[in-house]
Amino acid sequence: MSPERATLKEWVGLAVLVVPVLMMSMDMTVLYFALPFLSASLEPSATQQLWIVDIYAFMLAGLLIAMGTLGDHIGRRKLLMIGAVVFGASSLAAAYASSAELLILARAVLGMSGAVLAPSTLALIRNMFHDPNQRRTAIAIWTAGLSGGAALGPIVSGALLEEFWWGSVFLINIPVTILILVFGPMLLPEYRDPKPGRFDVLGAVLSLAAILPVIYGIKELADDGFAWEHAAVVAAGLVIGVLFVMRQRRAPNPLIDLSLFRDRGFTASIGVNLVALFAMVGFLLFATQWIQLVYGLSPLQAGLWTLPAPLAVAVTTSVAVGLAKKVRPGYIIAAGMVIASAGFAIMTQLRADSDLAMAVIGASVLSAGVGMAIPLTADLIVSAAPAERVGAAAALPETSNQLGGALGVAILGSIGAAVYTRDVADSTSGLPPEAAEAAEGSLGGATEVATHLPADTGDALVKAAGEAFTRGMNLSAAVGGAVMLVGAVGAALLLRHVRTPSATDEAKADLTKTESAPAPAPAPE
Repeated sequence: MSPERATLKEWVGLAVLVVPVLMMSMDMTVLYFALPFLSASLEPSATQQLWIVDIYAFMLAGLLIAMGTLGDHIGRRKLLMIGAVVFGASSLAAAYASSAELLILARAVLGMSGAVLAPSTLALIRNMFHDPNQRRTAIAIWTAGLSGGAALGPIVSGALLEEFWWGSVFLINIPVTILILVFGPMLLPEYRDPKPGRFDVLGAVLSLAAILPVIYGIKELADDGFAWEHAAVVAAGLVIGVLFVMRQRRAPNPLIDLSLFRDRGFTASIGVNLVALFAMVGFLLFATQWIQLVYGLSPLQAGLWTLPAPLAVAVTTSVAVGLAKKVRPGYIIAAGMVIASAGFAIMTQLRADSDLAMAVIGASVLSAGVGMAIPLTADLIVSAAPAERVGAAAALPETSNQLGGALGVAILGSIGAAVYTRDVADSTSGLPPEAAEAAEGSLGGATEVATHLPADTGDALVKAAGEAFTRGMNLSAAVGGAVMLVGAVGAALLLRHVRTPSATDEAKADLTKTESAPAPAPAPE
């Protein structure tokens, strides 16, 4: 007997689950173009401006595990509905914030509600799609929405800002909230652990207290270079992380079942996510800046030229799902990481005067490779967890994504910045100290300084800065490609005996569970 296959209702319900994830990831990047406009309106300090951008990702990463487990306790659909309401309300508050402080608060609440969406939607996919092949397809679509949102954020905000004020970039979340509230109860099933026990409040506090300082400290190290105070913040987070693990071992109802990490497919998949996002997120920021500042496109044009990358992800996720019916996932994941390393190899050959096509092709190949790996790792993670605890497990892929991305920006960004600062120094020697410091700090700084210089001097500085930035980008690409190749070898070795379950396998497993213990029943509708 095979698991029941999904009907049209489940596939339409999947659309309801993908749209909020799309919006959640869009909110990570939607302020890229809006920041100058809201800065002119609200006049935030430099520190407030950083918090306006960063607080969303900090709260999102810190609360994913707690919110995933909370969904197992109170009901995944119910928590999704609550999260949608809060997401819509905080978007409205952000759009009409009258001060920087209120906008920071609204963005923090947006991050908290965003932490509900990713694990709740992925866990509900596990409940709705019992056939493994259909579930992998659903997760591939979910993954495409997650990656596509980050790419669409700057494009959507650029288009809106040509016609409306900066708050419009938040108001686009309101129709999504209405969509979820109207169609969610009709199309999505409810599910919760029938015997969840007491929610581990101390564990939730420790998980937030561990992840927030680690990501914050890594970001500060990336922005300002090494400083002992930033390193101390990261170290404090790691110490609290150890306390969190100790708590999970002893708690009667832990947030995370640590026995899951004995499953090689589960643990290796989380590692693959970390490595893949480390390399991809850490590097694609270079590609975006190169297209905009070195090649010289407007922000909106640059955003449009990044679209082939998420489209490539959509294609390769589908290919990976098809291959998974006959090929072990470890080999598909490894192949995807090798393809991503080929994208990095293309980027090592980029020069300041290269054609735009080389940058677009390199970024697209890189993204395509990662797109082959991520949906299969997500499937292995949620498949390894018991149905009643899948909400907590579903939070782990996105948590590893956030940590990997932060590490990538810090490490690869620091490598590129070091090369840039070294190579551009000769071109800034004749400038006033403040101008030289700004030009040596970043490519954007050099471009801004050049606008205040005589034409010949300014053009020479921009050219030298572009060449220095590209050389730093080349080295970062080489490091990212090497990391991807190491990840590919690791995935092939660690996952070589892991196979994607067939429908018959899952039916037998479910039957065994039913005979050995009462099966957890879905919560009442």
